[in-house]
Amino acid sequence: MTSETTEKASRGVAAVDRALSIVAALEASDMPRNLSELSRATGLYKSTILRLLESLLDAGYVIRVDEAKYALGPAVLQLGMSYERTNPLKHYIFPIFERLVAADVESPSFHVRQTEAERLCLFRMNSNHSTLDRVREGDRLPIGRGAAGKVLIAFGATGQPGEEFDRIRESGIALSLGERDKLCAGMAAPVFAGRNRLIGALSLSGPRERFAPDDVARMTPLLTSAASELSTGLGGKFPY
Repeated sequence: MTSETTEKASRGVAAVDRALSIVAALEASDMPRNLSELSRATGLYKSTILRLLESLLDAGYVIRVDEAKYALGPAVLQLGMSYERTNPLKHYIFPIFERLVAADVESPSFHVRQTEAERLCLFRMNSNHSTLDRVREGDRLPIGRGAAGKVLIAFGATGQPGEEFDRIRESGIALSLGERDKLCAGMAAPVFAGRNRLIGALSLSGPRERFAPDDVARMTPLLTSAASELSTGLGGKFPY
């Protein structure tokens, strides 16, 4: 490969990364964004954003709103619908969620690492109790706060050092009491796929008052059993 070809390939990858950063910035906002807002969110020059927006507009991934603002387009919805139809994780996870809810635990959810700083709630099912944690499918949450985030850090590729993460790795469980919201709590366990590769965190969350020591002791074997069943179904193993 010539140096010119290598340079073009490098530019091509950079362009894709930049376009995806624009889509991610729009996804993270509840309102359409203008060029200045997109520039602050992505760190890109407005001229660069305008060039990339033309391609995103043509492909339907972005739409123009009021001539000066931009929002996600219908192609993103089509991708989401396709994901809903074909994602095999859903077929494994929701029957397990249903059994957990039937066992009278707090609300189950499944989280994956989205970025260095964030995790994504991929699936969620409300418990039979009232819930205060307000976690929804598609929510992006801080990786460093909450039980699911700490599991993703502890069992991630880098194996974060520290006494807290050592305890999580030793027990296979993370417990969070009032970290993201002082009224809420959660507990989580890792889920592994083939070659014991971490793919996500299975968590139970709800009002903090329902995470007393006796509650945690009752829910722990239910959570670890569910993580084990899910890992086995995906070709992994828990305990790890």
